[in-house]
Amino acid sequence: MQKLYCRLSVVMTLGMISVPSFATNGDQMLGVTAMQWGMAGAHTAAPQDAATVLTNPAGLADLSMQEFRADFGFGILNPPRKVNNQDSDSDYYLMPAGALAYRPNEKLTLGMGMAGLSGMGVDFPDTAPAMAGNQAIVTTKQFYKIAPGFGYQVNDKLALGAALNIDYQSLALANPMFQLPQNQVYGFGATFGLTYKPNPRFTIGASYTTKQEMDEFKWNTLAGTYGMTMDAPPIFSVGLAFKPMPGLLIEADIKHIAFSDVLDKVAFKTPAGTTQMNFGWSDQTVFAIGVQKQLNPKTAIRAGFNYGESPIGPEDVDNNIGSLAITEAHLTLGLTRQLGQRLFTSVSYAHAFHNEVTSNSGSGNKIELEQNVLNLQMSYRF
Repeated sequence: MQKLYCRLSVVMTLGMISVPSFATNGDQMLGVTAMQWGMAGAHTAAPQDAATVLTNPAGLADLSMQEFRADFGFGILNPPRKVNNQDSDSDYYLMPAGALAYRPNEKLTLGMGMAGLSGMGVDFPDTAPAMAGNQAIVTTKQFYKIAPGFGYQVNDKLALGAALNIDYQSLALANPMFQLPQNQVYGFGATFGLTYKPNPRFTIGASYTTKQEMDEFKWNTLAGTYGMTMDAPPIFSVGLAFKPMPGLLIEADIKHIAFSDVLDKVAFKTPAGTTQMNFGWSDQTVFAIGVQKQLNPKTAIRAGFNYGESPIGPEDVDNNIGSLAITEAHLTLGLTRQLGQRLFTSVSYAHAFHNEVTSNSGSGNKIELEQNVLNLQMSYRF
């Protein structure tokens, strides 16, 4: 009888709940700091702060600094979302980030960064009002990365870099059938990058982040032990930065996020045996363009646009009720102001435009999401 109950719970759960994720490109943030967000995620070829150790470590070698640089800040994410016209009760999330860079000589720059790169959660009081009872879904996911790395200036044109990724992930899932309490696992990966300057006006950048191999989540419940492994996707980015005149920077990036490697089908272990969670996420190709203008020696402004087709299609809605990562178009603005000889402050605002996807299975399930993200940053260099 207990096994029958567990199997019934799993079947119902697969149609009601999935891994919570509310970032911007699928479950990945556009950037780490206000400077990166202000450029709409176009920062592979022309990195501007120490957080490049997390995205393209080769950029450390190109940073504007003599010996040391520190970039710290936080973001506030507001993602209003709905399932079947029901609002989630959790609408604000804090995203801390920070990075340091140290240049012991003109060739080598060392760095270390930490940031939350994906996650968040939902708190729906009822996702199926037409059904009897309270069909509540509450989920929480966090993914943080610590990345020590380096950038090395091979010659006047070429810089190479690499970083070790030390990952932390936590996850909790709850629905009418069972509750899996907050648990945490660790994992590892790596990021490799390069920048190449064929001439003073153009810079080409590329980076590759490997799949982040995570340990298995295990939850102990009264019904027995549940388990699931949630790896993070490999990401490949290329960018081209152009400086048509002094004080003006234009960068365009293309990024491929291999969600199908980690969020297509995921094994879910239960006391009744192992089943399969068919999330069905597709790979995502992201296009980003950012413009930066130096208004005067102390002030720079930024604007950008980012687009990536939702990795969740109509055929996947029923299996992603708790995972509304469907935003596609993003508009961003940013500003940096020099406060002193070595101190700078930056701010950015990003809006992900409303998008909705309706199931094509006949269930009538509909998921909706838009986002607002405010980032603040303090930078110190000498």
